[in-house]
Amino acid sequence: MLNERVRILIVEDDPDMAELISDLVEAEGWIPVTAPSAEVAAGVLARASVHLVLIDHNLPGISGRAFAQRLRAQTSIGIVMVTAAGSAADRVLGLETAADDYVVKPFEPIELTARIKAVLRRTIPTLKPERDGEREHEPASLKLGDWSVDLARRRAVCRTDPGKSLTGAEFALLEILAETPNIPVSRAHILDRLGAESDRYIDRNVDVLVLRLRRKIERNPDLPRHIKTRRGKGYVLDTDDTELSP
Repeated sequence: MLNERVRILIVEDDPDMAELISDLVEAEGWIPVTAPSAEVAAGVLARASVHLVLIDHNLPGISGRAFAQRLRAQTSIGIVMVTAAGSAADRVLGLETAADDYVVKPFEPIELTARIKAVLRRTIPTLKPERDGEREHEPASLKLGDWSVDLARRRAVCRTDPGKSLTGAEFALLEILAETPNIPVSRAHILDRLGAESDRYIDRNVDVLVLRLRRKIERNPDLPRHIKTRRGKGYVLDTDDTELSP
């Protein structure tokens, strides 16, 4: 377990499913809070501190996807979509919109908790374990076009659009690439670091995440200067056009 004080909001209109997920969350030592709709969940978020939100795709009233988009526009909190929609297109669309990860019903309990842990590690620095020597060559900050990125404090600010923000998954991808500047990082390594499962759709999910990040930080995403593709090798943070600070 990562931290027994972690509070997780479960937005699920099916009482049985909400109870099942609550039990799984509680078994990990986290504190579950349930809401049957996006409207109720918004009230919970206004009153209490929450570290991660699990959102059912098909909610009454405001849809889960719409609620996730609204939430992402307001905060960088971790978001995991829990849904019965299992097609590759639905997964990719969920990741493109707002979610940090996507779990399909029926799911194995160990899969759900593993994904929650992975998102928590990416979105809450104090829960992210340090690996010996891993950050030895990683710069403390980056200048990427209009963006100033403080890797140590996990902050990213866009000079031309202060309201724009990176999701937890997008920042995590940037961190992974920044650990080895100018050296290609394979999709497999990115997946391993993000804590994602290996299935036949997962490589596409990495490509979608890279596309999302490029759209935010690159002035011309079609001709990226900072996050480049190395055919057959993966992705690389090109520091030739990037300002680095120790």
